[in-house]
Amino acid sequence: MPCWLAVITAAAAGVLMDLAYPAAGVWPAAYIATALVLLAMIGRSVAGSLAVGAVFGLVFYALLVFWTSRYLGPIPWIALSALEGLLTALGLIPIALAYRWLPRGIPRHLGRHVLLPALVAALWTGREVVLGTWPYGGLPWARLGMSQSESPVAAISSWVGVSGLSFLMVFAVAATVECARTRSWRQPAWVAVPASAVAILLLMPAFPTAAAGSLRIGAVQGNGPSGYFDERKPWGIVDAQAAATDPLYGEDLDLLVWPEGLDADPFRNEYLASYLTGISGRAGAPLLANAATTDGSALYNTSFVWDPSISPAPEREDLQTYDKRNPVPFGEYVPDRDFYNALAPDLVGLLQRDYAAGTDTPAVSIDGVQVGLAICFDVIYDEMIRESVRAGAQVLVFQTNNADFRGTDENLQQLAFARMRAIEAGRTVVNISTVGTSQIIRSDGATIRSLPAGVEGVMVENVELRTGTTPGVAFGTAISQLLLWAGLAALTAARFTARRRIRGR
Repeated sequence: MPCWLAVITAAAAGVLMDLAYPAAGVWPAAYIATALVLLAMIGRSVAGSLAVGAVFGLVFYALLVFWTSRYLGPIPWIALSALEGLLTALGLIPIALAYRWLPRGIPRHLGRHVLLPALVAALWTGREVVLGTWPYGGLPWARLGMSQSESPVAAISSWVGVSGLSFLMVFAVAATVECARTRSWRQPAWVAVPASAVAILLLMPAFPTAAAGSLRIGAVQGNGPSGYFDERKPWGIVDAQAAATDPLYGEDLDLLVWPEGLDADPFRNEYLASYLTGISGRAGAPLLANAATTDGSALYNTSFVWDPSISPAPEREDLQTYDKRNPVPFGEYVPDRDFYNALAPDLVGLLQRDYAAGTDTPAVSIDGVQVGLAICFDVIYDEMIRESVRAGAQVLVFQTNNADFRGTDENLQQLAFARMRAIEAGRTVVNISTVGTSQIIRSDGATIRSLPAGVEGVMVENVELRTGTTPGVAFGTAISQLLLWAGLAALTAARFTARRRIRGR
């Protein structure tokens, strides 16, 4: 198609791709958007593919992460959208080159209908892998597979991980595009390629994990003043959490869970320590809570199991703790602070303290049951789930604070990622937020209990424990790395093969 039409197509693809993610959550839109992007890339020069890719990336990210402008205004939103849009454009150039080189090097049906779709899918997935790790730890927020948490294809993630699901989705779309481009729909052998990919996506059941008893968990959404700019009275957050916990007193709980964030460091504040001890004592169960804590000179975002049976006012080293492994750049710390302070001193000045990255295994033990953990945006990083399951986690608990994004799609997007993790790992997930939306999600992705945003409440459930490691968790990272490097190697080989065939004419 001409470049002007490709630009319009790319913009439409960006809008459709955003619709595939919550709040709209129209998951089939992801396939249409992918097809439009691929069609817009075919026949493009490097400059043309950069322009078309930039339009797609900018439109998509500007819509998807618009919630970043909720409190700090347009500058963070524009900066993040522009960066991710540019990286997306750069990452789509190899796909345009694949459409140019591979049919020249391997012009037969096998190359067009199998090898080309596989290469395009590997390059798409490789781009997602890079954006999920760089810069500053990356932003794996927009992986194609993550758009499918409510779709029947989500079960595939338990076999190949989220990146593997992205690959299969793009392969199915790219193979369909090639059948249409080559008018091969009357040849059963080649129609079978996209048809088989679609059948695998739709019909493959989730990898079976084994039931292993239950753990009675009570989770509390306090809806307190936990936002960065919320006005609050002294102890406003903990008071809201404590008030919301009242219905759980008298329940026979194994674990009480509060979301991310308290008013102070309980290991350095005697009043808060006694407060938590009272809460845990009245509940008759250990309390899994979270606060900003210090250890030496370092500041951490820390989840901990407050167990007053150890001591009424335990020290940090007395308790099981997990320090957040992936602090959010420009949210919990400022990388290259001097550089960015020169660009936007007012915004950078709002973050006076930098959280350090923890090194702990993201799991704690409750009466012999391993509970896997993730704090807020930790949930989007594959290694957190992998390490939790390897540590023996039989249930996953995700603590988060969405107060800075009240009234936006952020909490629903994060909740969708939590649902995908439940399916991928074959584990029940307890996703508890300060202000919502909170849910208990079964290992098949079904919601057991839910609290809407903006209300206080509790969820209590005999949560099913499960054992066994899914292939998606065990090999998901290896699959993503394999797709990244194999795609680049295959593209290089396609280039040399195409040049050799052209010279041989």
